[in-house]
Amino acid sequence: MAATAFASADGHDLPWGNFAYRVITLAVVLGIIWYKGGSKIKSFFNGRADGIKEELVSLETRKADAKAKLADVEQRIANLDAEAQSILEEYRKQGEAAKAAIIERAEKSAAQITEQAGKAAENEVKQAMEQMREEMADLVATAAEQMIAKKLDKKGHEALIDKYLTKVVLS
Repeated sequence: MAATAFASADGHDLPWGNFAYRVITLAVVLGIIWYKGGSKIKSFFNGRADGIKEELVSLETRKADAKAKLADVEQRIANLDAEAQSILEEYRKQGEAAKAAIIERAEKSAAQITEQAGKAAENEVKQAMEQMREEMADLVATAAEQMIAKKLDKKGHEALIDKYLTKVVLS
């Protein structure tokens, strides 16, 4: 509606001549720029296109590298559970070996302690037996002395002494 209002107004027609002059001037300026710098503009845009192509190739290479690294990391993550299990299994084996070694040393120590206790008990029994023999010998000697003292008079005592002295002197 504004266009019809503008067209119908007196003295306000569009300046077509001025518009055509400006379009022609623009075409001439663009032609001169194209003539003088067309090759540079082409090389700029071609260089830019080549740079973009190289950048795309570089990005594709980096993308492939990133995918390879991602696959490697995913593989390592997948192997992490298996590796953890193998490490745990290795530690279990080491623990069992250490346990067996500790038990073996404890059994050897127990055997040595038992052997030492047996020897000590044996020695104590021998000492007790020796002490009992000594006490028995003392008791027997005391009893024999008392018995001899009761049965032996002075004359028999002198005869017994003479008999033993003769044996000692002759031997």
